[in-house]
Amino acid sequence: MNNKASASKTGLINKLDEMFPFDWEILREAGAEPVPHHLKKWWFCLGGTVLYLFIIQVITGIALTFYYVPFPEEAYQSIATITQEIRFGWFIRSLHRWASNFLIVALFLHMFRVYFTGAYRQPRQLNWLIGFMLLFITLSFGFTGYSLVFEQMSFWGATVATNLTEAVPFVGPTLAYFLRGGPVIGDNTLTRFFILHIGVLPTLAFIFIGLHILLIRLHGVTELHFEGETVPEEKRFFRFLPDHVINELMLGVLLLYILTILSLIFPAGLGTPADPNITPEHIKPEWYFYFNFRLLKLTSLNVSVVFTLFLCLGIFLWPFIEEFLQKKFKFPDVLSVMLGLVFILIFMLFTLWESFAL
Repeated sequence: MNNKASASKTGLINKLDEMFPFDWEILREAGAEPVPHHLKKWWFCLGGTVLYLFIIQVITGIALTFYYVPFPEEAYQSIATITQEIRFGWFIRSLHRWASNFLIVALFLHMFRVYFTGAYRQPRQLNWLIGFMLLFITLSFGFTGYSLVFEQMSFWGATVATNLTEAVPFVGPTLAYFLRGGPVIGDNTLTRFFILHIGVLPTLAFIFIGLHILLIRLHGVTELHFEGETVPEEKRFFRFLPDHVINELMLGVLLLYILTILSLIFPAGLGTPADPNITPEHIKPEWYFYFNFRLLKLTSLNVSVVFTLFLCLGIFLWPFIEEFLQKKFKFPDVLSVMLGLVFILIFMLFTLWESFAL
């Protein structure tokens, strides 16, 4: 009897293998890949944290899309309906909002970690470029998602943002016209933000995430060595499956727990409906744009836009800039660290300054 059952099972497995001819040995090899010992510490696993939070955003975003209406006359009311009438709608929306903030924080921390450990250097420059593009896509997610609420602050925040876009040299007016769907913010603007938020940006995100993971698989994870640290040879690496996967899952469960608590205690609110005829006394964007908003207040529209462009271009191309400086002027690594610290301090200073400003 057992022999018949075993033969039947083997026959079923062979049939499935014929129907889906996949080499399962690839997965076994991937699971057996050695992972550097420093990844046992959670702050070195922030890339996985970003991925978890992105998955939460996708799931909650799809749920919200079932009830959201992307038209100026109905957008705000649909958000109010989700928040006040749909069962657990307030919770899904709060989870989406909190996870978006955590995602941006985790992405910033991940890039800081990569920068200060020098993991962007040869041969990983391309992955730094892809990571920067993912940061830009994530911030675009935040901007378009915030604008979809169509409350007073988000409407005027979008107005300021499109004005900043228009000030970009050469391509600014065209980009601003494209985002607005016309010369000024109108009925087409919300539709375009919605398409960007649920269609264009997710597609780009999946493409760049795939490329990012592919390059990590091809290059492997950078093994970090710390001064004064002695690691026995047998403990230099540990298994990806199940050891590293279990660590990541535990971190993911903890994140979900924290997000749930925050969503319950501090649910997403809803301001007054957008009114193009009334300009708020104080316009505030989301916190991750406070740096740019403070820079705009300290300088002028054109100066802040050009400065931001050069800053972003410098960060984007930094692996190649640093390599050139090291070859030409023997640029020491410590100066790269100092530049990074100065940037973070200025970024935090401007962000805090704007957060407490009236």
